[in-house]
Amino acid sequence: MKRIWRVTLAAVAAFAMAACTNTTAPSDGGTGTDDDIKIGTLLDVTSWDPAQADIGFDGPYLSAVYDPLVSLNEDSDPVPGLAMSWKYSADRLKLTMELREDVTFSDGEVFDAAAAVRNLEHLKAGVRSGATYANVERFEEVDEDTIALHLKQKDEALLYYMGLGRSWIASPAAIKAETLATQPVGSGPYTFESNTSTPGSEYVFTKRPEHWDDQTYPFATLHVLPIADPTASFNAMLSGQLDVAYANATDIPRAKERGWNVAADVATWVGIQFTDRTGERLKPLGDVRVRRAINHAFDGAAMLESVGQGAGAATNQVFPAGGPVHDPSLDDRYAHDMDQAKKLMADAGYADGFDVTMPMSSIFQPWQPSVEQTLGELGIKVAWKDLSPADYQKNAATYPMFVAVLALDSNPAASMDGRIVSEQWFNPNPSTQDFPEVQKLVDEALDTTGADQLPLIRELNEEITEQAWQSVWYQADNTYFSVEDITVTPITGMMFPTLRFIQRG
Repeated sequence: MKRIWRVTLAAVAAFAMAACTNTTAPSDGGTGTDDDIKIGTLLDVTSWDPAQADIGFDGPYLSAVYDPLVSLNEDSDPVPGLAMSWKYSADRLKLTMELREDVTFSDGEVFDAAAAVRNLEHLKAGVRSGATYANVERFEEVDEDTIALHLKQKDEALLYYMGLGRSWIASPAAIKAETLATQPVGSGPYTFESNTSTPGSEYVFTKRPEHWDDQTYPFATLHVLPIADPTASFNAMLSGQLDVAYANATDIPRAKERGWNVAADVATWVGIQFTDRTGERLKPLGDVRVRRAINHAFDGAAMLESVGQGAGAATNQVFPAGGPVHDPSLDDRYAHDMDQAKKLMADAGYADGFDVTMPMSSIFQPWQPSVEQTLGELGIKVAWKDLSPADYQKNAATYPMFVAVLALDSNPAASMDGRIVSEQWFNPNPSTQDFPEVQKLVDEALDTTGADQLPLIRELNEEITEQAWQSVWYQADNTYFSVEDITVTPITGMMFPTLRFIQRG
């Protein structure tokens, strides 16, 4: 499997702005209109074209105008969208879907099997969305209301990725016209009001009458406002301009004082990504004792408090804390112990350390002093190469190790795929074949499905923790505030939840 992963640079920027203070006079917040909701998200929409959009913060925008073939529930399990049901063949290489029959797009086009196939082909060809369908060989119109996805190999994460934000369905006419990037045309619960919207500032949507999933979307009018500064976002809540906001964890006490709801869950892991576990470019990293030493050297719990504002979970694992694979007994596998770290370095023959060049960007600077000091105590001398934020994602993985903040996924198969198995921008050489026990567990897990995978993925999680696959300091929360009568359900994997997870009550 090969998928393009999501770097959460926006989330890092939010953490970096955590020192901001707020001085606006208090208010109860809220727009005061039952039929109106205003949501403050961190980033502007990247594209209205589902094939070009980003999963991370585009959820509120795209879920307003598009219906998905597959949705997720609050447990991140796939549930029906425009696909009412689905069934795999015995060999798991054919996925047949039965489609809804009562759906039209806002331009009057009818949703049917032909429309579904046209969208899936468009998504498979997409620069951002295509990785979801890497294991799909072809899409088939079985009949007017039935489609089949023919797979080249089993893909237990496919339905999860589709539900996460990779099966939004647009009008085939708009796909053909190549206008989707700026003019969304879908069958979703809302219509985009371009005449009353201000791109980059506020997007306005009105509810479509008699939408097939009407009960899931209780608000008649929707406003989505991209607000990059957490101070401005908090102040907008205070003044009643927002009902929901992407939040700064330092503001949680004040939010609770005002009676707002606070919702949070782990969203990213923070630490050092090793791209050269075999020591091909930097020999010391090929010795597991060195990787373990680096893990022991960092005080993740202290970094969570000092840089992460205490919002998250101190753990050495890349599977989400609280999830079905995460093992609490492994959280202290690399408890902070500089003496043990130095002993491991000496045992590996590097008592005096070694030199390493690492990339650095402005958005990662909150962690830079700790990294330099901690590695320095092991004798590891860091030469920093300054990069722009955009160049960091492009070039960080060309270095043997780098500071990383990377998105988590709530689905175990997706986590295994993205963190261990697949070639990613941040992990260009997965190198599982160089670790026999890792490869054995990967192969066994890929040969199973569903619940049968979980014990094997748990074993795999333990093995990569033992192999010090990364140096994970902690998992960081995403936090959301909402006024008293509106609830937000965080979904690990979505940097901002889609509208189905923002409800009244």
